Amino acid sequence: MTSQVRGAQLARLLGQWHALPGRRRSPDYAALAGAVRGLLADGRLPLGVRLPAERELAEALKISRTTVTAAYRELRESGHLASRRGAGSWTMLPGTHRVASTGLWTPLDDRDMIDLGVAALAAPPELLPAARAAAEDLPRYLGGAGYHPTGIIELREAVARAYTERGLPTSPDQIMVTNGTQHALDLVLRLSLAPGGNVLVEAPSYPNALAALAARRARITTHGLAVEEPGWDADLLLGSLRQARPKLAYLIPDFQNPTGHLMPASLRERVVGTAHAVGTDLVVDESFVDLPLDGTVLPPPTASFDRHSRVVTIGGMSKPFWGGLRIGWVRASAPQVQRLAAARVGVDMASPVLDQLVAVHLLADAPAIVAARRAQLTAQRDALLAALAQRLPEWRVTVPHGGVTLWAELDGPISSALARASEEVGVRLAPGPRFGLDGTLERFLRLPFTLPAGDLVEAVGRIAAVRYDLDRGGRPQWREPAVIA
Repeated sequence: MTSQVRGAQLARLLGQWHALPGRRRSPDYAALAGAVRGLLADGRLPLGVRLPAERELAEALKISRTTVTAAYRELRESGHLASRRGAGSWTMLPGTHRVASTGLWTPLDDRDMIDLGVAALAAPPELLPAARAAAEDLPRYLGGAGYHPTGIIELREAVARAYTERGLPTSPDQIMVTNGTQHALDLVLRLSLAPGGNVLVEAPSYPNALAALAARRARITTHGLAVEEPGWDADLLLGSLRQARPKLAYLIPDFQNPTGHLMPASLRERVVGTAHAVGTDLVVDESFVDLPLDGTVLPPPTASFDRHSRVVTIGGMSKPFWGGLRIGWVRASAPQVQRLAAARVGVDMASPVLDQLVAVHLLADAPAIVAARRAQLTAQRDALLAALAQRLPEWRVTVPHGGVTLWAELDGPISSALARASEEVGVRLAPGPRFGLDGTLERFLRLPFTLPAGDLVEAVGRIAAVRYDLDRGGRPQWREPAVIA
C-alpha cells in the first residue's frame, strides 16, 4: 500500500522553503518545487510516497492553490512527480537515473565525481594475494553443501582470537559471521526488537543503522552528542536510559560515525551497568575500532564490562580492509549466536565460503595491513584539515583521533543546499540531515578522509567556491543523492 504524506507533514518538512539561499528572487512555485526536490535529495521525503492534494498543501503552506498547481507541474516536467487523475501524485526520480546497490538513486554519469558520501577506503594491495590463497583453500570445502550459518570455523577462530587479544576472552561459539556489519545489525534487530520497540540512539548516528531501525518501525529516543570531546554527556545518556527504559540501545563508542568521538572507559562501564539495571540490551558497533590514529590508546571493549549478556557487539572488514568484501560478524553469548543462526535461515542461510576464506588470510596479515591503513589515514586527515583551515576557516572541526571522518560544524544551516550545489561542481557530499531524524543537523557535514590527499584538497577548493556562490545568491541546481556509507 502506498504511503502518503499529509499537508501539515510536508509543510513541516519544507520549513522555510521560500527563504532558502538564492530563492528570494525565484517565483514561489519554482522555489516550492526546488524545495521538494531538496527533500528527495537528502532522503527526508521517500520515493513512491503520495503527496497531499493541491488544496490541502496550499492550506498548510498558506499560499494560493495556483502556486501549488504550478509547482506540481514543474515537478512532473522534471521527472520528480507522477500523477494520475483522481488518484493523486507520487514522488519519483527522472528516468536518467538508476538504483544503486543500496536502493538509493545515483546518476549514471558520475565517473568524474569526487565522492565524499562514502567513508571507506579502496582495497589494500594484500587483497589480491589473499583471494588467490583463498581459492587454493576452497577445494576442501567443495565436498559439502557450503552452508555454514554461523560461519566457517577458521574465520570464527580468527575473529575470536582478535577479541581475546584485546582483553575480551572469546570462543568461536560466540561468533557468527555475517554479510557485513549492516547485515549483522539487521539480524540482531530481527531477534531482539519487536516492531514498534523503543530504541535509544546517538544523534547524529549512522544513516543506514537509522534505516534499519525504521524498517522495524522502532520508536527512537536520541541522545545528542556535543561537537567537543568526549561527545557524550554522561548524565544525560544515563538519564535517557533510566527514563526511556528502551528495549535496545545502538551505540558507536569507538570513533563514532560521524563525529569520530571515542567513549571513555568509565562511561562504558556505567552504560553497561545502567543498561542491566533498566533491562536494556546494548548493540555496540565496532566498525572503526581497528583505526586509532596518533597513537591513541583504546579503552577496553564495552562488552568487557558485561556480566549479564546484555552487550551484543558487531563489527566487520569494511572499514579497515575493503567494503567490497562483505564480511561482518556478531559477538554475543553462545546461546544468542545459536538463536541468531536460527533467525538467519529465513534471510540468507549463510555467508559465501570463498569470501570468508579471503577474510581469514587478510586477518592473518592484519597487523601490517592495518598499520599501513593508519598511516595513510593520518596523512589524508591532516591534508583535509589543512585545506579546511585555509579555504573554510569559519567552519568548526574537532580533530578525530581515529576512524575515517570529520564532523564539520558549518557557518550556517546550509548543509543540504551546499550538498546540492556541490554536485554541480563534481563533489558528492553527505549532508547533516542524513545522520539524524526529522531533517535536523543542517549546520553539520560529514567529511571522510578516505580518498587520496590530492582529491581531498581539490574537493575542499570546489566546496569553498560553492559556499561563496551561495552567499552571492546564485540559485543552486539539484542532483540526486548516491550511496552514503
